[in-house]
Amino acid sequence: MEMAARRVRAFKRWMKQEGIECSDALELTVSAAQGLSITALAELHVGDAVARIPKAACLTVVTTSARDMIDAAGLDGSLGLAVAIMHERSLGEQSPWAPYLAVLPEREAIPLVWTAEEAEELLRGTELQQTVKEDRTVMLEDWKESIEPLRDHIGTRFERFFGFEDYLAARTLIASRSFQVDDHHHGVGMVPLADIFNHKTGAEDVHLNTSASSEDSESEEAESGSEDGNESTTSTTSSVGHTTGASTTDDVASGASDDDGDDDDLEMVMVKDVKAGAEVFNTYGLLGNAALLHRYGFTEPDNPFDIVNIDLELVLQWGASLFSGQHRRARLSLWRRLGYSGCASHNSEYFEILFNGEPPNELLLLLYIMLLQQDAYDKIDLALATAGNSNGHMDGILSDKSEKLSDITAEFSEAVLLTNTICNALLSLADMRESLYGKNSIEDDIEALKRFCSIKEKKLHHSLMLRISERKIIQKFRTFASSSSQVRTGEASPRKKLKRK
Repeated sequence: MEMAARRVRAFKRWMKQEGIECSDALELTVSAAQGLSITALAELHVGDAVARIPKAACLTVVTTSARDMIDAAGLDGSLGLAVAIMHERSLGEQSPWAPYLAVLPEREAIPLVWTAEEAEELLRGTELQQTVKEDRTVMLEDWKESIEPLRDHIGTRFERFFGFEDYLAARTLIASRSFQVDDHHHGVGMVPLADIFNHKTGAEDVHLNTSASSEDSESEEAESGSEDGNESTTSTTSSVGHTTGASTTDDVASGASDDDGDDDDLEMVMVKDVKAGAEVFNTYGLLGNAALLHRYGFTEPDNPFDIVNIDLELVLQWGASLFSGQHRRARLSLWRRLGYSGCASHNSEYFEILFNGEPPNELLLLLYIMLLQQDAYDKIDLALATAGNSNGHMDGILSDKSEKLSDITAEFSEAVLLTNTICNALLSLADMRESLYGKNSIEDDIEALKRFCSIKEKKLHHSLMLRISERKIIQKFRTFASSSSQVRTGEASPRKKLKRK
């Protein structure tokens, strides 16, 4: 701890030398439990500017002494920044950012840098299991294509500071700590001091104002003013400005423009009153535990933004036990012709089950169509063909006044019912999704969580937190299906209104 305290003191001196202004009302503290955090020494109020950070003090592809090498290699975004971090680390105490880099961990303990065995065992069944496998594959390809060709230019320092593990370490820092400094010159970068504020979901105390967010704000104001005077529903001052997808690919592109100078500093402004003695929090966005663990290495209990996905492939597997392949393909095709689809990511399609456990309308509709009697299916199929409405949503067809559709309107209306058959299908899907977690029950996971410390055994603790949070949603999903089936049996005929998306 004494070593960490000395590094913090050196970092404070470095900030003054670099022109980084930090309010006397903020205190940087270090502890074994939390690492670095920032506490209010006095009451802070909305609008208080508590820090000012020159862009020149940020570590970016523009400010690093490796700029020429990065430019020559045509690297930008997260790839370019990773090279900048590895290069400055290779310089040791000679790096202008040495005191800053010294207070950062060597790597963040996100799943990207877990061993393959750890990821397979700890993330089994979760939303991250496949994602983490894909992450390492993409990262290795990036390293081979973009970093390894720099070997001759870098020389003897390459093996020690630019290897694949060094690259992964740099990418974990970018994933968890980088900000979009601006859009046209620096791009994504490491912002000293700003990246020390810890996260709390939905509880932002302080906001980093960047030139990128200012430009976005002006653009949004212009757009909102041109839409009949309606207020914009998006606020650029409601999030911290962290990059949110730097853990897998170059999500944040960094361009270069010589006419974008460094005269506008970054500023941290309070967006909420904070009492003396309380920790001052930033927020990385409204993220569920899967995203938090993936990008930042931690989870939060009872996170209202948690989700569980049910893959379309899982739904088709359920259908395989009841119907022929031809039946499933025809019903899936009809569902798509009605204009519906699941969520899409890479090569997969899935349905999101939110924190409350309710299934999305698209899933209910797909199950309904799968279970339709053949004559009812034929009516809908014919109606689509004769009405020429192959791209219309079901609610559009329901409102169509054509006589050709009037005879099937009642049949379509049944799609908004949670019938016993559909509820049983939901229960089967819940069982299939639950089985992916392995033999241990959710009760086993809860008991195991009690045994693992969130500080000393972070991987075990947070992976269990993720498993439990997802499995609780599946429990709610199952409860929803069971209760809806019981109500249906009692002839209450609950309806779930279909909405366009």
